[in-house]
Amino acid sequence: MLFQPAIIALLLASLVGTVMVTASVPFAVGVLRGWDTASGSENQLEMEKRTYLVSTLLVVVLVSELASLILFVFNADRMSSLFVGAMCAVGTLNINDWGFPTLYLKIVVFFAASAWLVLNHVDSRGFDYPLVRVKYGALIALAPLMAAAAGVQLAYFLGLRADVIASCCSTLFSGATQITTDKLAAIAPEASLVALSAALGGMMVLGRRALVTGRGAVAYAVLSLVTFAIAMEAVVAAISVYVYELPHHHCPFCILKGEYGHVGYALYLPLFTAAALGVGGGIAQSSARIGSLAEAAPRIMRRCVGWSMAGFGLFGAVTAWLIWRSHLILIEQSPVNSILSILPGGPP
Repeated sequence: MLFQPAIIALLLASLVGTVMVTASVPFAVGVLRGWDTASGSENQLEMEKRTYLVSTLLVVVLVSELASLILFVFNADRMSSLFVGAMCAVGTLNINDWGFPTLYLKIVVFFAASAWLVLNHVDSRGFDYPLVRVKYGALIALAPLMAAAAGVQLAYFLGLRADVIASCCSTLFSGATQITTDKLAAIAPEASLVALSAALGGMMVLGRRALVTGRGAVAYAVLSLVTFAIAMEAVVAAISVYVYELPHHHCPFCILKGEYGHVGYALYLPLFTAAALGVGGGIAQSSARIGSLAEAAPRIMRRCVGWSMAGFGLFGAVTAWLIWRSHLILIEQSPVNSILSILPGGPP
């Protein structure tokens, strides 16, 4: 199993990323202890030179970490054909105890790496690098997280065995198991879609306020993560059901498959991007009170919030389209029809 090209790429990316970030920790500690832009000492000049190299290398490493999340999910779905009983990524991830923990850790690393990249970008716009201590302090916290994700991923791939019978997603996301009945699938579709609509509406209101007044981006960042969680819940409880047109199939992974037009990517990519940029907007606004970033930080904040709003809007539009085109009548009056009914010429 380890000699699958995608697995080799994932392991190498995690290994290189973990080694590079861990190797940067001693430099980060030195920056925290001795950084002083007012000093003209040889040590300060050396740190200023090295910070360019370290930051550039870390940007490349962390961008590869973001891409590895997509590759990990894609590979899990593709490998489902190798295991008896597996129909999609769920079966592959459930083949041992490390599959889903790997996915969850990769999602956490995705958001942590995205936040660091925004922090680094904001810091580079100040002539005195005012966030350099914050940036490298965050790097020290990121190192063990990446190491944990790499270790769990290695344990997962080492534990893959073709002679193990995997669980089908229909048994895990059918609404008849403890996993789904008590948590996600048992949530009423109406409730999940109403919560999603309210969250997306709140994002648009807060985002517009941030763009117009320059305030509220921190609240927008918090709500971005809340909306992300609500959206993922809605995918399991309702959106995926409309895609499959089967009222008891709640799998959030089968929508990535070709027979459903890979529509899952049209949902997940804008959702993850929007949430990460929303957090980035909050980071940028928090930096605006620093003198050297007073002009650059608000510009970065507006770009992050603007693109985040576009991502959430795209996710909402794709969701509405999937419900509208579906032949499944899951609830008596769908949210889309409820909205359309109040428009001139809309359905009764």
